[in-house]
Amino acid sequence: MKILFIGDIIGKPGRLTVKMLINGLIDKFKPEFIIANGENSAHGMGITPDIAEFLFDLGIDVLTTGNHIWDQRSIIPYINIHPKLLRPANYSLLTPGKGYGVFDSKLKKKIGVINLEGRVFMKGFAESPFKIAKDIIKEIHDDADAIVIDFHAEATSEKEALALYLDGEISALLGTHTHVQTNDNIILPKGTAYITDVGMVGSKYSVIGTDKDVAIRKYLTGMPEKFIPEERNIILNAVCVTVDKKIKSSSSIEKIYINTD
Repeated sequence: MKILFIGDIIGKPGRLTVKMLINGLIDKFKPEFIIANGENSAHGMGITPDIAEFLFDLGIDVLTTGNHIWDQRSIIPYINIHPKLLRPANYSLLTPGKGYGVFDSKLKKKIGVINLEGRVFMKGFAESPFKIAKDIIKEIHDDADAIVIDFHAEATSEKEALALYLDGEISALLGTHTHVQTNDNIILPKGTAYITDVGMVGSKYSVIGTDKDVAIRKYLTGMPEKFIPEERNIILNAVCVTVDKKIKSSSSIEKIYINTD
């Protein structure tokens, strides 16, 4: 069973690139299930209901998010009634929406998806991803043929620690948030697929997806700047994970890097 995971989609350039490339990815990798991180898909800041529907219509089965989930306030009523849009599961139980679920694949397999946010170098009030992950895995383990975690976190050490802590209990732990695809895709000793960061769908000549001049000016002046996605030289980063559904472990994790130049 193959699961495709697309990295953070950055603004309109990222959305249009996913639209342009997704059918080719499906033809090549033949995934049963597609996950993408959409928290930067609305001009780099959050996600809107219309954008979520646009991405679902492309064939994405579940959208994960992270610390920018509430940047667009229109998403709050939407997330309450659309369980395939996830927010981090280690947010307060009083937070709108849900952070995990078990979903049907195209071939009627059961795919558990858990969205978590890190706490190291991250602002906010997220609870321990280690504790919450264990609780959710215990709840959904018997109902799922595969379990995938999107760990939206800053620190490599926190991502590695959680992956090794959960090794053998989940099919894959896939890092997001830094927007830079890492070169450490690996199958851990007990069968969990891991990568520190899947990367992004955004400009390779940018500062994590934003216009380089805007980002440089912010560092030179120390003044706040509005995030403006760079529109040229877009790359698509993703991974394809192959899972043995009988034992929930993974046999491979392949990095995907597509240059649209």
